[in-house]
Amino acid sequence: MTTPGDTALGRFKNLLGSGRGNTRAPTRLSSHEVDQALLLMRDYEESGIGWFWASDKDGRISYISDVVAQKIGTARSELLGLPIQSLFVLERDDDDGSERTLPLIFSARKTFTGLQVRAATDTASVWWSIAGRPQFGPDGTFNGYRGNGVDVTAVRQSQRDASRLAQYDSLTGLANRHRMGKRLGATLTAYKAAKRSCAVMMLDLDRFKQVNDTLGHPAGDELLKQVAQRLQRVIAEKNCEIGRLGGDEFQIMLPDVDDRGRLGEIAKSVITMLSQPYQIDGSRCVIGASVGIAIAPYDGVSSEELVRSADLALYASKGGGRGQFRFYSSDLHSEAERRRQIEEDLRDALANDQMRVVFQPIVDARTNTVVSLETLARWAHPELGEVSPGVFIPIAEEANLIGALGDWVLKQACIDGARLPGNVKVAVNVSAAQFANPGFSSLVAQALAHSELPPERLELELTESIFLGDRAATDDMFTQLKMLGVRLALDDFGTGYSSLSYLQHAPFDKIKIDKAFIQGVTEEGNRNAAIIASIVSLAEALNMDTTAEGIEAHDELEEMRRLGVGQIQGFIYASAVPIDDVCDAMLSGDWVIEPDGPSKYRPERRTVLRKVGLIHEDHRYDVTMRNLSRSGCMLEGLVDVPIGTQFVVDFGEGQLAVAVVRRSAGAMQGLEFEHHLVDDGAGGLCTRHRVSPYVLAQAGMPLAALPPGQYPMQLMQQPGGAITLPKFGQVEAKHKMPKFA
Repeated sequence: MTTPGDTALGRFKNLLGSGRGNTRAPTRLSSHEVDQALLLMRDYEESGIGWFWASDKDGRISYISDVVAQKIGTARSELLGLPIQSLFVLERDDDDGSERTLPLIFSARKTFTGLQVRAATDTASVWWSIAGRPQFGPDGTFNGYRGNGVDVTAVRQSQRDASRLAQYDSLTGLANRHRMGKRLGATLTAYKAAKRSCAVMMLDLDRFKQVNDTLGHPAGDELLKQVAQRLQRVIAEKNCEIGRLGGDEFQIMLPDVDDRGRLGEIAKSVITMLSQPYQIDGSRCVIGASVGIAIAPYDGVSSEELVRSADLALYASKGGGRGQFRFYSSDLHSEAERRRQIEEDLRDALANDQMRVVFQPIVDARTNTVVSLETLARWAHPELGEVSPGVFIPIAEEANLIGALGDWVLKQACIDGARLPGNVKVAVNVSAAQFANPGFSSLVAQALAHSELPPERLELELTESIFLGDRAATDDMFTQLKMLGVRLALDDFGTGYSSLSYLQHAPFDKIKIDKAFIQGVTEEGNRNAAIIASIVSLAEALNMDTTAEGIEAHDELEEMRRLGVGQIQGFIYASAVPIDDVCDAMLSGDWVIEPDGPSKYRPERRTVLRKVGLIHEDHRYDVTMRNLSRSGCMLEGLVDVPIGTQFVVDFGEGQLAVAVVRRSAGAMQGLEFEHHLVDDGAGGLCTRHRVSPYVLAQAGMPLAALPPGQYPMQLMQQPGGAITLPKFGQVEAKHKMPKFA
């Protein structure tokens, strides 16, 4: 039998009642007023606007509105008697420092309002704002809570959306500049006290502007989305954050990573991944990426310092030819200033007759006869001397000077080429900017007519970046050039994003195999030989010539001949020479060059000729480093050092490498590193890790052996012991390098 207290009205009457449980005198309501209040409360519940709840003195549910049971997906009767906190989940925001929990709130027996909780259900995200008031008897005995709740799901979602918009990029979903700056600042502040490291990568897309200009901004937006997705796939480091700062600029934060070998690998993976082709609205796009890397605390301790260092490294990587990464170093400041000067002077270089061209022979692999000459630009700066093409070509591209420079080289190559006897061809590199010029074929025709060079002796070398533009315009330019009778070569084939469709549609006469496939081709287990053989077979099937670039050693040359490569270019035959030398060599007819180089390829040992520190026991010597490889270096400056002597080589800026003497003759020593050096992204080498001098001092290394600097007083208090005398005498480095016995 159901009692009046078990009905809905009865439950409401129990709630309203006569104010039982309050210490204050209750307000007397007439029977009619109680009925009206009950009806109002029931309508309020049924409207879905809000609901009511009550608990007993033990914190168990004594009343709950049906709407709560419906949201949770359980019958209301099953909720009665459960702990009240079992209905809700209290979630704090990241920046909420409160340690409150639901059991703590309910056990406090105090009034609370506006407490936002999530419904304890896995089916949907429902949020309520709840309030509660404790109930006490006349004697002060706690009788439980009475309260109400309101659905705030929509409001909270709106707040979260607004918060996300303030912290995340709406286009890519990555963190925005504000969030990246805030998180990097907080991380560096915490890590400074804990003496932990944090790396930052600044990333800029190469040739992105061309996508916007040729395919439109919607295509550029789609490309940025795909770039963001690729970055998220390739960056797998724990706790990292990827952000888009604006435009085509991205930032990656890598906490607790200071291994420059690992960072270099990540940067290379990013560059390789982002350089793969994209499909945008049916069009094929190929871009690239440049990366600058800085590491705290070595390159900055605040977010502003670290980002500035990474930006400077990024600027250097773009200036080094793009598609590269660079680590920050202190000399980048002077390098950046030098680049600015070069950009200003480059604008006047052509007008001031500072530019010239030289020619590198391309040789028939079977007969050693020169069949073609690649034209290369050189710049004799009046103050800086010879400026490397690796420096001024990227600057010319960035400053929109590459078109004018390329046109000048084309005209000069035709003039010089016309002086040569026989059928030797002249090859000229053509930039994407030149090729995209609708009047380019007319410029080629004018250069041929002015020089009277036969068209079949002019070979235009094109990179795959020319395919970034409009397909119809590209095909039309190919048609115009072939009508002129010139030859076309696909340069740098196989560098990571080649497409066979290029060879299917474009009328190339030659494929140039990039030197990246040549290096190490004779090493056991290297797969490059199989790739080169495939390229040669493909070229033969399409009636195209093949040229292997960058051949330096006899074992590489023999391997290219075995694989059927038709033409060879590299130092094993000749470096680039002036046109007068070419003419002299061809006075008697064909120019035959006998290959001259090392018998076997070996990793390059860089000639550096700079001062480094050499630490032995408690002494630090200044010596001259003659050359450097990943596994060792040659030093000059100490006399009669025994083989087997162990040193610590101090390269500066915290770069220390343990090494042992393997060869020694007079004042010259050959050292082998305990751990190999890693690529610094600029064609040089660096240590995998850097070491703070404070760490060395704490480890017990005598202070006399440490580089100059300020050290805490407590580190000066080292165990006693006499300072030993230097074991090796020092001499001034000589210019001539003696041979080891």
